[in-house]
Order: sequence, then structure tokens, then C-alpha cells
Amino acid sequence: MVLRVLAPSATMFLMQASLSYYTEEHLIAYPVEYIAGIDLYNAGEFHAAHDAWEERWMGPVSADEKLFLQAMIQSAVAFHHLQIGRPGAARRMYLMAKEKFARLNHKVFMSLDLEEYQAQLDDALSWLLAVPDPRDIERPQIQPPVIRLLPSIQQTL
Repeated sequence: MVLRVLAPSATMFLMQASLSYYTEEHLIAYPVEYIAGIDLYNAGEFHAAHDAWEERWMGPVSADEKLFLQAMIQSAVAFHHLQIGRPGAARRMYLMAKEKFARLNHKVFMSLDLEEYQAQLDDALSWLLAVPDPRDIERPQIQPPVIRLLPSIQQTL
């Protein structure tokens, strides 16, 4: 994992911004890589979010957590591919993430409302499925999902 050193003002901004994404209880209950990935994703640092979640995914985690992290990684990579102008690759990652979420078959996982997250994901990326080759259409203005954990600690539902 590549760590970046932020200026004190940037660190304070991220700390203040992240307060609305999760609670102190979440910081205690969940792995640092998961929380870091949320902060990076919400900051639009999709490749870095991928790196944070991949660090956790590569370790000894349950099968469900591995599937969840893989879906989150693939959804982040979809947005990264859009950032670098690769809509075909973005579509592949989007579809792979959707498939993983369907296999996971939970409404909530690690306090993330998966139905709400997937609805946001679909709002942002479903245009990629509108034509056989997404390079053939102009990219619309999109709003990536904002990851906000549910107020209480909920592993799964």
C-alpha cells in the first residue's frame, strides 16, 4: 500500500469530512483498510481506495468479506477506468461488481446499506450498458456513490 503524507490542513479536512461517513464506533469495529478505502473513495481517489481494500482482501478474511471487498474494489476500479478514459473497462468492472454483490446476497454488510449503494452505483454507471460499445456514446455527467455507513454497527443483514 502506498501512503501519502498530507499537510496538516488536508488531514484536518479529511478528518472532518469523514465524520459524516461513519462514527467512532465504526472506527473501532472495522479494519483500518476498510475505513481508509471509504475516505479515499469518497474523495474521488478510486485507485487508492482499491489499494486500501485490496490490502485487506489479500489477508485472512471470511469468504463473505472477501466477496464484499472484491465488489467494492471492482466498483472503485470502474470509476478509475472512467477517470482515465476507458469506458469499456469501466463497464466490465461495473458488471463484475454487480455480480459479486448479487452473490453476496446481503442487504447490509459491514454497516454499508448495499441496496442503497448499488442504487447509487446504477444511477452513475448504467449508461455504460446503453450501447454495445460504451466508447460510442458521450459520457454523461455522473455522480459517483457516496459511501456512508449506517449509524449502528451491523455486520450483515
